[in-house]
Amino acid sequence: MSGALTSAACAAAFLMTAVTAVPLKRLALRWGMTDRPGGHKAHKRATPYLGGVGIALVTVLTTVAGGGLADLRLTAILLAATAVAALGLIDDIAALPAVTRLTVEAVGAVGVVLAGVELTVTGGWADGPLTVVWIVVVTNSYNLLDNMDGALGAVTAVSAAFLAVVAFLRGEAAFGLFLVVLAGAALGFLPHNWAPARMFMGDTGSLFIGFGLTCSAIVLVTGRGPDTTVAGLLLPAFVAIVDTGVVVFSRVRAGRSPLSGGTDHVSHRLRRLGFDTRLVAVVLGLTAGLAGALCTAMVLGLVPPLAAAIVAAVTALAAIGLFQGVHVYAPRRSFENPPRIRERRR
Repeated sequence: MSGALTSAACAAAFLMTAVTAVPLKRLALRWGMTDRPGGHKAHKRATPYLGGVGIALVTVLTTVAGGGLADLRLTAILLAATAVAALGLIDDIAALPAVTRLTVEAVGAVGVVLAGVELTVTGGWADGPLTVVWIVVVTNSYNLLDNMDGALGAVTAVSAAFLAVVAFLRGEAAFGLFLVVLAGAALGFLPHNWAPARMFMGDTGSLFIGFGLTCSAIVLVTGRGPDTTVAGLLLPAFVAIVDTGVVVFSRVRAGRSPLSGGTDHVSHRLRRLGFDTRLVAVVLGLTAGLAGALCTAMVLGLVPPLAAAIVAAVTALAAIGLFQGVHVYAPRRSFENPPRIRERRR
């Protein structure tokens, strides 16, 4: 696949996503498909959804136009990711039970496994279920990462670009094209989602992105050694995995449900440390870039796979632990020692 075709596909995805976001935003406003502030949500005004519809449609159509459907694995991923995106659209309109969401995602994951997208960890029957679980968990990690203006868009653009380089180095040109197109689509949507966001991608976009990136990473480590597999799975999804680890661990420690919403993600903790919204998106994007660069260096043979795997795992665990020190939960009131009432307000 020529570099000219790849560049043209990326540019086309960028332009089409940027342009189609405008009518989709108007449509969302007309249909009342907006995310209203309140509860644990941090935004201040009603913001239209449907940005993810543009990302998904442009990515699928551009990929098919540029490379066709010759690769069965990629075809299965595109079909399953589209189904998961449709699930996200329904969830954006009317919240679905968690069981329904997980079931549909698992069915999509089973479909891509049957098409040949499978981890080769044990070399036996357990690889199939393990792949399904990994796809579902990491897909939802990307969904959780979509919690602040520009965050997921920046991470997606950078992660997809580096993963595309890995795909081309591995000889997986079809996946390289898909990932380049996805990066272009994410960049095209980013101006609409940059703080202060005028549009959200919603679950439609975050689930599509998560499913596509996760399955692509699996394809690129299939048949490799355990150290390469660990590094090749952790590094492309590093930011999403750390964010989920921080949230789940902190909620369990605080006696809260891991499935509940909240402003306790990595992005919110960075805000607590004094970063503004745009800087948070930049920091997350740069972090994804460092992880992607390490993964690319490993594929080029510049870094041993075992060293890359150790760095990825240790850094992730350290980040999850360090972010626990940023307090995001309000202290619970004690009825035994009620707070004193101040005589005057400041």
